[in-house]
Amino acid sequence: MGGTEFDIEKAGDSTKPDVSGSIHTADGGIVLHGMDNQSGEGVVQRKLKARHLQMIALGGTIGTGLFVGAGGALATGGPLGVLLGYSIMGAVVWTMMIALGEMTTLYPVSGSFTHYASRFVDPALGFALGWNYYYSWATTIAAEISAASLVIDYWPGGADINPAAWVTLFFGVIVAFNFIGVRAYGEAEFIFSVIKIIAIVGLIILGVIITCGGGPNHETIGFRFWRADGPFQQLNGIPGPFGRFLSFWTVFVQAAFSFLGTEIVALTAGEAENPRRNMPRAIKKVFFRIALFYVFGVFVMGLLVSPNDPNLLNGSGTAASPWVIAIENAGIKALPSIINVVVLLAAFSAGNSDVYASSRMLYGLACSSQAPAIFRRCTKNGVPIYALLVTCLFGFLAYMTCGTASASTVFSWLYNLGAITGLIAWAVILLSYIRFYNGLRRQGISRDNFPYRAPFQPYASYFGLIFMILVIIFNGYTLFLRDSWSTASFIVDYITLPIFAILYVAWKLVKKTKIVPLDRMDFQTGRRELEMVSENDEAKYAAPKNFWARAWDAIM
Repeated sequence: MGGTEFDIEKAGDSTKPDVSGSIHTADGGIVLHGMDNQSGEGVVQRKLKARHLQMIALGGTIGTGLFVGAGGALATGGPLGVLLGYSIMGAVVWTMMIALGEMTTLYPVSGSFTHYASRFVDPALGFALGWNYYYSWATTIAAEISAASLVIDYWPGGADINPAAWVTLFFGVIVAFNFIGVRAYGEAEFIFSVIKIIAIVGLIILGVIITCGGGPNHETIGFRFWRADGPFQQLNGIPGPFGRFLSFWTVFVQAAFSFLGTEIVALTAGEAENPRRNMPRAIKKVFFRIALFYVFGVFVMGLLVSPNDPNLLNGSGTAASPWVIAIENAGIKALPSIINVVVLLAAFSAGNSDVYASSRMLYGLACSSQAPAIFRRCTKNGVPIYALLVTCLFGFLAYMTCGTASASTVFSWLYNLGAITGLIAWAVILLSYIRFYNGLRRQGISRDNFPYRAPFQPYASYFGLIFMILVIIFNGYTLFLRDSWSTASFIVDYITLPIFAILYVAWKLVKKTKIVPLDRMDFQTGRRELEMVSENDEAKYAAPKNFWARAWDAIM
């Protein structure tokens, strides 16, 4: 696409500095606080290295869903159904990530995709998304801490210890990581991700060995379960192609929830070293990670375990993991406990990321003047102290799961209020990119000189957006099948939509916001400051000089 290019000096003319450390347009359209190092409020610091970003991007795609939750998808869809569901959803997630990657490398600011929604669509949309996203991930902190404590029950004697003790231990360590600073969070996620990668690669290799007859029982499995049980399941016993399609679609929706958190790497943009060099490298590798870990992983999983295995259908926790079932069926004794350790670390890592993501989202909202200004305040170490303090309070909800059944029920309702927020966030990211792309075309601005250009645009974003809308609408479709209605489940599946709409309309009425016209879309505000950050980072960058350094640089 031809057109004009950005002029950094003109970009500087279109903005004016504010004594509070903000940057905004002359007409007050775009507000960017938190970019002035001399501000009395302080700012977050760029301490996340390339290897941290790579592992945070990777850690977002490897969680308990791949180790345990995918078993439920296998039971629902069958081996081919789960393979197709995860493959197509993986492609949808990839379209979202490349779109987010182009905007993030151009504007690596705090708040990330909520800022892009405000900037390129409507400030009210950014407000609604930001607060929904914050609440969703803040309540997930307690859910992950509780899940980590329950994993302990797998070992003998674990159930005899009050889970509140484990909640206290895990919660305390997670809080400590985040209060020390972003470097501590990055190092923790780096270590956790390395362990998860080693585990899933090891499980895939072991799975191939077992299916080829290399286990202790020397039983060759091959495609036995594809032939005996069929490649698809029949959802709810519905016969024929329609029942098989519904089983696939159910897995497709389940797969979307397994991929949630992939977008968290974009929230690190405001604290990443040399984001215009490192963010594209992290984004570009997402596709290969999805293909290797999820697509190939569920393929091997479908070879190892029958979708009708009673342990898969009736088990709970790690005992329901298809990997554990396959290993136990092969006669290997010690590995299930090792997998349980990995599941425990995955839950712990998720809780750690939840605290980071939600606190930075609150900080980003404050930087966009969509949350109280006090949440912009940072320590000398770059920690948004008040945003983090308030966010950590949500962790105490984990103790509700350790109490009476009524308290646990209340927590479940609080948690479910934001159940599909991640799906809405993906749809808004894709919508923001489509508006961003069309705004560039309208103003004759070329993408040729951008730090990263998302491929196959705008078609990839339209493809992803259509699928995400379908998933959001039909995520609870099974309730409408015969004898399947549940009012409680219906509320869980769809309550987030009216909450999102209320937030959007409220901000729109109070602030009288309007959808941003394409020809008035602001591509300049803050760009000069971000260019200076990029130039300083590039000046500090030292290219690898020997073979091992170049190999490490290629991987990370």
